[in-house]
Amino acid sequence: MLTILGFVMIATFLVLIMMKKMSPMGALVLIPALFCVLVGKGAHLGDYVLKGVGDLAPTAAMLMFAIIYFGVMIDVGLFDPIVRLILRFCKADPMRVVVGTAILAAIVSLDGDGSTTFMITVSAMVPLYRRLKMSLVVMTGVAAMANGVMNTLPWGGPTARAAAALKVDASDIFVPMIPALAVGLLFVIALSYGLGLRERRRLGVLTLDEVTADEPEQVLVGAGSGGKGANGRQGGKAAPTGGAGSGTDAEAASTSGPGSSNASSDGDDDEFKGLDPHRATLRPKLYWFNAALTVALLALMVTETMPIPVLFLLAAAVALTVNFPHMNDQKARIAAHAENVVNVSGMVFAAAVFTGVLTGTGMVEHMARWLVDGVPEGMGPHMAVVTGVLSLPLTYFMSNDGFYFGIVPILAEAGAAHGVSTLEIARASLVGQALHMSSPLVPAVYVLVGMAKVEFGDHTRFTVKWAALTSLVVLAAGLAFGII
Repeated sequence: MLTILGFVMIATFLVLIMMKKMSPMGALVLIPALFCVLVGKGAHLGDYVLKGVGDLAPTAAMLMFAIIYFGVMIDVGLFDPIVRLILRFCKADPMRVVVGTAILAAIVSLDGDGSTTFMITVSAMVPLYRRLKMSLVVMTGVAAMANGVMNTLPWGGPTARAAAALKVDASDIFVPMIPALAVGLLFVIALSYGLGLRERRRLGVLTLDEVTADEPEQVLVGAGSGGKGANGRQGGKAAPTGGAGSGTDAEAASTSGPGSSNASSDGDDDEFKGLDPHRATLRPKLYWFNAALTVALLALMVTETMPIPVLFLLAAAVALTVNFPHMNDQKARIAAHAENVVNVSGMVFAAAVFTGVLTGTGMVEHMARWLVDGVPEGMGPHMAVVTGVLSLPLTYFMSNDGFYFGIVPILAEAGAAHGVSTLEIARASLVGQALHMSSPLVPAVYVLVGMAKVEFGDHTRFTVKWAALTSLVVLAAGLAFGII
């Protein structure tokens, strides 16, 4: 019964948010609360929620101060050179913009933290997407997939968890997987190229002077009427999402006007910046200080000198104090980023209800064991492949901790009984990370969709199919190279 209710709860959540019948925050709280009552454990709901909140509180704190820190770095101009460099490569060609998004997300992912990756990628790319009237779900989907593949770095989390759970060396898991992961990353870039060509056909290759600053920006992903559009302003002109005549999936909004011509992409790059080069918050004299502070922060994160929430708390305090020594200026900067802080932190705590109920009621354990027990006996010698396939749904519906410490050891034991090595199981368990990064249980995904002003349901509907395909490509490459 718990198995059935667990799957029904997850399906109900996904259907409601993708159909936009409920907000993600409301669905994350109310649906698990209802199912907790249905399984007869409503009296323990408070305990489950507090346990989930306690587990995710450090993550919420990290995201809160990380948003403030990187928001300040954007305000003071730290990432302006990156934006200019990307613009020189992308010009006004939608295909180049999408490929540039994948490459930027992959490079920034080297720090091993998804939230940081998404904040930098969105900050650099979203002005360009908005000005070119490109689909923002293409940006969030590509960034999530690139980060998902790179999330398998030993300091990114999954590899370390697999090593700890199976008591093997992380390098023995990761190093042999590099060729398969490289194929996965190349697939993401190739997919970005294809999606970019589709955007180019929809919009055309623009000249920079066709992209007018005073033209109302369109909402590229479904926002409610009267709410904030994709550009964060009130009153943006809404474009339909999908539907008849759109020519693409849900991610493509129909557009019209200057963006539909096929002119050559010449023009002055310096006149087309995603960030205002004359904004009052710029601190050019402190550029190298801010760069050094950011590099030091990332280095301390990779070396795990201190807990990441503490590092971001300290870094945010230093960045605010040095760049904005006056109290009123500091308050203004915090207020400027308060919307993102509240939205993301609120979503994390709402997700704590979902994970708390799933775990506390035992639904997630029953679901996982049902899937494992359902593996036919004849598949025993192929348990590595089974592990790779199961990693897709299990890492999407479970936290990495639950999967690697609760399920992977069971799969490893089943594989050992048929002569499958523990290392093969560990490597196969990494396959599903491209899909995992878009899971509603991953706090970083709320940073991605929140900063991009994209509906989580739209992101899910667009990304899941491509992310699952990316994971299967990694699995196939692992088999072809004899790694799995």
